[in-house]
Amino acid sequence: MTISTDTTRRGVLGLATGAAAVASIPAAAAAKVGIVILSTWDFGAAANAAAYAKLIAGGTLVDAVEAGGRVPESDPANHSVGYSGYPDRDGRVTLDAIIMDDAGHVGAVGALENTTHAISVARAVMEKTPHTFLVGDGATRFARDQGFPQQNLLTPESEAEWRKWLTTQAYRPVANSENRISGDARDHDTIGLLARDRSGRFAGACTTSGMAFKMHGRLGDSPQCGSGLFVEAGVGAATATGLGEEVTRIAGTARVVASMRAGMAPDAACREAVMHIARLRGDAIKDTQVGFIAIAQDGRTGAFALLPGFTYALTDDAGKTVVRPAPSLKRAA
Repeated sequence: MTISTDTTRRGVLGLATGAAAVASIPAAAAAKVGIVILSTWDFGAAANAAAYAKLIAGGTLVDAVEAGGRVPESDPANHSVGYSGYPDRDGRVTLDAIIMDDAGHVGAVGALENTTHAISVARAVMEKTPHTFLVGDGATRFARDQGFPQQNLLTPESEAEWRKWLTTQAYRPVANSENRISGDARDHDTIGLLARDRSGRFAGACTTSGMAFKMHGRLGDSPQCGSGLFVEAGVGAATATGLGEEVTRIAGTARVVASMRAGMAPDAACREAVMHIARLRGDAIKDTQVGFIAIAQDGRTGAFALLPGFTYALTDDAGKTVVRPAPSLKRAA
């Protein structure tokens, strides 16, 4: 797998949805596009590599997006996801995650503690319970019942940052802090990953340790179906990153997918969602980052953000990955 960095038409599906829409895409056309994997931020490249390897080895789409999500979850250098994530204001690391396919299967966890791989627990919720979402103590107890090992997620480095924060208890969002080149993550902390296979089907995953030093019990957009992630057969998939409260206000990814269902290209659909947040919130979101990425049924991709600096990783059928800057509503200074 190689990695590099570089700088409409209306959809043919219209309002079509579901399995019939999938069947309407000729198999030859779907195979020509092949695999498409899209994820948020520069560290998404490593997640894409794991997802691509799983698909090439014969895994399912759900296998692939789970494998991709597990990469940053176990990376101690990544303070925005999983192990070593920054804690809440009480010093507790809590994780949120969701996994979804285009057949309507979905599982999510929120405020999960002492468990590294929240995305795998979310998959267990999807496959082993009649529910779609478990939170707090119930999610943690479920993880233990399913055999997920207990692990302290608060590393010495993350604890030191939390204790430093306690001296002021000031919260000032830092846009694009997920990118390691921009510093550590103290704001909107997510990896969202979307995958399309050679038959034209979709799945997605989103996993995070959430806003650093948040109030205990806070949930952002990431684990919420239709906010942090949405997948629909015959239409496409979208995921979000940035300050979760702003994405949740507009059910952002459901909005992006609905726009694609109505015929918008994925880049235009992402832009429309960002523009709606900007109109709705005005000066309240000054210096706040929100970004969306999306894949359409025909394999086209798109991204758009409020502020410059949001990047995304795109992997094609040959396994080549590029990390690109997303266009944004505001221009770089």
